[in-house]
Amino acid sequence: MKRQLILENGAIFVGTGFGGNDLSDGEVVFNTGMTGYQETLSDPSYCDQIVTLTYPLIGNYGINRDDFESINPAIAGLIVKEAAEMPSHWRSEQSLHQLLADKNIPGLKGIDTRRLTKMIREYGTLRGRLCAMDADVEAVVEELKQLEMPTNQIQKVSTKVSYASPGNGPRVVLVDFGAKKGILRDLIKQGFDCLVAPYHSTAEEILRMQPDGVMLSNGPGDPKDVPEALDMIRGILGKVPVFGICMGHQLLALACGGNTEKMRFGHRGANHPVKDLITGKFMMTSQNHGYTVQKDSLEESGLDITHIAINDVTVEGLKHTTYSAFSVQFHPEASPGPEDSAGLFDQFKNEIKAFKKAGVQYA
Repeated sequence: MKRQLILENGAIFVGTGFGGNDLSDGEVVFNTGMTGYQETLSDPSYCDQIVTLTYPLIGNYGINRDDFESINPAIAGLIVKEAAEMPSHWRSEQSLHQLLADKNIPGLKGIDTRRLTKMIREYGTLRGRLCAMDADVEAVVEELKQLEMPTNQIQKVSTKVSYASPGNGPRVVLVDFGAKKGILRDLIKQGFDCLVAPYHSTAEEILRMQPDGVMLSNGPGDPKDVPEALDMIRGILGKVPVFGICMGHQLLALACGGNTEKMRFGHRGANHPVKDLITGKFMMTSQNHGYTVQKDSLEESGLDITHIAINDVTVEGLKHTTYSAFSVQFHPEASPGPEDSAGLFDQFKNEIKAFKKAGVQYA
């Protein structure tokens, strides 16, 4: 079954359809990870996006029950050069095609993914549509040019009610802006008693949970689409230690008076080098974001830059000069990806211990 991708700039990519049969619109992005396709397609941060995987063979080790980052993937579509039809791995339980078909997510294979990726790098992320071969190309292009991308992605993927993942250690409230399972897993690994709260939770609601620390999770879209989160962050700063990841990093910056902007084509992959400005060490990181904190906007924010990206010198980490609060743009839970930065969860635990020991109270 032939299927095509039509982009807002008029470009057409014709290949073979697999997975679900629904048509889909979305922002077309690319991910450079060589493995981790299951985690990528189930990462809530890809909500409403059509993801192109640059590694040429995808699906060769199949799909298993353990590597999902969410139960219901929110991805709009998946594009690959080649999709393995007969995966081979002892953990494999179904093929990539079977998963996408079960979730009714359209896939496209057999196109020149290198050409598509180079086009996105040149023009920036583009709106696109996965559709049948009989689609009116000119009409689709005009529709895509007028298409307003959704601004409610976080509302779609965040938990609707608070829930607990009990532990015996300090209590951490994980504010869910689209949290990957890997974040909760690593908090549990540290022994934390975890409570997961919806993205729209107020500072008062979170503080009533009596947390020893608050984690601001990753999530999809533009951080400015959830202004209610900024009031919440301002309300908890100084009262409990705060650790932000990806979307949480951007929201911390906005709450403290900084600014964010959309990137040309973002950082998406498991191989992004970052420098720790405090230790001078370099690390490889897993990343997935289309927005970044503006470096020049941080002068009056009370935030110091702790990490920078090697490739484009964008802001990758922040730490508050007064309050116990820090954040990183990359994913220390590394699902998928390297584990160079996993020690940040230890840092969070140590900050909680130091905060409790000092008995710090802020007005």
